Amino acid sequence: MLPRDPNQPHRSASMLELFFDLVFVVAVSIASAELHHALAEGDFLHGVTSYAMVFFAIWWAWMNFTWFATSYDTDDWLYRVLTFVQMGGVLVLAAGVPSAFSEGDFLIAVVGYIIMRIAMIAQWLRASRGSRPLRTATRRYALGIGVAQVLWVAFLFLPSELRVPAFVVFALVEISIPVFAEYRQQTPWHPHHITERYGLFTIIVLGESLLASANAIIEALHEVESLGPLIAIAVLTLIVTASLWWIYFWPPHHRAITSFGRSLRYGYTHYFVFAAAAAFSAGIEVEIDVLTGHSELSPLTASFTVTVPIAVFLIGIWWIAIRDHADRIVNTVFPIGAFVVLLDPLIPVPITLTAGIMIVLVVVLVIRPPVQQRNIPAA
Repeated sequence: MLPRDPNQPHRSASMLELFFDLVFVVAVSIASAELHHALAEGDFLHGVTSYAMVFFAIWWAWMNFTWFATSYDTDDWLYRVLTFVQMGGVLVLAAGVPSAFSEGDFLIAVVGYIIMRIAMIAQWLRASRGSRPLRTATRRYALGIGVAQVLWVAFLFLPSELRVPAFVVFALVEISIPVFAEYRQQTPWHPHHITERYGLFTIIVLGESLLASANAIIEALHEVESLGPLIAIAVLTLIVTASLWWIYFWPPHHRAITSFGRSLRYGYTHYFVFAAAAAFSAGIEVEIDVLTGHSELSPLTASFTVTVPIAVFLIGIWWIAIRDHADRIVNTVFPIGAFVVLLDPLIPVPITLTAGIMIVLVVVLVIRPPVQQRNIPAA
């Protein structure tokens, strides 16, 4: 298992990687649905906390596989089998999401997560045998992941009041593993390949919003009295989702990971970008529940479940990819636009205004194309 050439021309996502992503469609959909139910019931603290914890496991498992694949994707039979094991772990994790939300029982979710991570340890150990110059880094990955899994087993035995702070600590241990493993020797990554993979996952999470838009139309067919507002929600959701897609793919992402430090910033900030995109769909479902009388939330509160994820998405992608390739106008308009979107619920027509702001941001990007990359010091 030798490292891949980071300068390989025309490197793109493999069929196995696309197949691998399918199980994350399931996991993200279930997490988003559980967040929707929690928000619709007004259980904001528990819902957001549980969602943040579950989505971390989904995102981190996907990201670890993606960065490993960009370096060591041999696509032989053993690599494929270990990838299938990881996919099985994702499905077990997804099956444990409902109980994690409703009962605070993380047993099944942790078991699924550990299955994924054990397969990842096997991949790194295999890489260490065939990559002598990077043997220290690959073995450090295996060691760090193994230690982290012991911590997650201990997590199951902690009292409920200690689980959130313990989760924060253990998550920090997880995200420190790449720093521990690669601070002296960096495994190679292919900028175009890795950013394509992030783009594909972005499409997955934005797809949840399109599903929410379709649900609005389905609900409209059964709620004749609410036909107009529901159809409006569906149309506006499509506009916002398309705008988020346009905004995400505007900058040259491959230029955002020119150093190890910048790649960490890019990869880690995507947790908020991905989580916000999936949470946006949950907010749309909450809006539908309010309009159809299935939730007792006020319209103001329901609107915030939509606008907060959009604002987080905008700020996140601006910070890691747009900012360094935009002129002064774009870099002024984007933070202001995100702030206005965040406050949209205080306006009588929040969703309509949000869609209008998103269109304005897209128009600004169309007339202000990316500028030449600035001279950015290596992080």
